[in-house]
Amino acid sequence: MAGALSEVLGEVLVSADGEEVAVSALAARGVSLLKLWNKYRVSNIPSLIFIDASTGKVVCRNGLLVIRDDPEGLEFPWGPKPFSEVVAGPLLRNNGQTLDSTALEGSHVGVYFSAHWCPPCRSLTRVLVESYRKIKEAGQKFEILFVSADRSEDSFKQYFSEMPWVAVPYADEARRSRLNRLYGIQGIPTLIVLDPKGDVITRQGRVEVLNDIECREFPWHPKPVLELTDSNAVQLNEGPCLVLFVDSEDDGESEAAKQLIQPIAEKIIAKYKAKEEEAPLLFFVAGEDDMTDSLRDYTNLPEAAPLLTILDMSARAKYVMDVEEITPEIVEAFVSDFLADKLKPEPI
Repeated sequence: MAGALSEVLGEVLVSADGEEVAVSALAARGVSLLKLWNKYRVSNIPSLIFIDASTGKVVCRNGLLVIRDDPEGLEFPWGPKPFSEVVAGPLLRNNGQTLDSTALEGSHVGVYFSAHWCPPCRSLTRVLVESYRKIKEAGQKFEILFVSADRSEDSFKQYFSEMPWVAVPYADEARRSRLNRLYGIQGIPTLIVLDPKGDVITRQGRVEVLNDIECREFPWHPKPVLELTDSNAVQLNEGPCLVLFVDSEDDGESEAAKQLIQPIAEKIIAKYKAKEEEAPLLFFVAGEDDMTDSLRDYTNLPEAAPLLTILDMSARAKYVMDVEEITPEIVEAFVSDFLADKLKPEPI
C-alpha cells in the first residue's frame, strides 16, 4: 500500500504543523489509497483536488487547471462559484449572432463539454441535436451551452456549425477553463444538466440522453437504481458499484430487483447528501445480455442468478454474495459491511 500511495502522493508529505511524514507511515496509520480514489471519484492521473481541511469537503476537483490559470494564487482558495457568475459574458450562435449569458436564466441548461476530434463526442452530438429539438418542441425551457475542447478555432467553427444551441466563444479560453474547473471535467463528452437555478441535476447527461431517446424523463433527475445497459456501463469505472444480477427471462425479475434495492439505495444517497457528499456506491440491476455476459467474464463471476456483488473496477476488486434468495436484509447487511470495511475483496 505504501508503494501505491507514493505513486500518487509522493514519497514524503508535510503535515499542517510542518512535520515531514513518510507515505509508508501514513499507510501504517490506515490511510487507504483506494478510499481516496473512490471518495473523490478520481478517474485519471495526474489529478489534483483541493479540500477544505476543516470540513473535508471538496473545494475544487480540477486543481491542475487552477494552477495553470492562477499561478499567483490570486483567486485562492478557489472555491466553487455560481454557474451564472462563471458563465457571465457573451455567447455565440453558429450564425454569428451573439447574446448575453443572462439569456440562459430561467431555463434548464445542458453544459456540453465536447470536441470535433473525439469520435464519441461526434456520435453523441448527433443524438443530442435530436433530443434538443424534441425537448424544445415539447415546450420545455431548455438550452445547451457548448464548451469546446477543440484544438483550433477552425475545428470549433466546423463542429459548432452542426449545433443549434449556444457556445462560449472559442477565443475566451479563460471562461472555458473556468467552466471545466467548476465541474471538474476529467473527460469528454460530458453533459452536465442544470436546473433553472444553476444547480446540478445530473452529471450523467450523456447516459440519460442515450437511454431516453424520446426525452420522456427530461430533465433526467438521477434514479437511485439503474438497469445496467451498454450506455451506462461506463459508470462502473467511477467507483464501487453494487450490481444485482438477475434472470431477465422472467419479465418481472428486473423490476422486482429494483424495488428490492431502491429503499436501501435511497437511504444511502440521502445520508451522504445530508453531508453534502457523493454516495460511496452506485446501484445497478443487471439482466442477461451480451454486455452483462462480458462483465461476468471480465470479473470472473459465477453464472448464478440472483447474484449480489459489489464491483470496484478501479481497484480491480470484487465482493460477492451467492445465496439462493436475496432479501432486503441481506442487501442492507452486505452494503453496511462493505462501508465498514468488513468484507474481504477478491481480485478481478
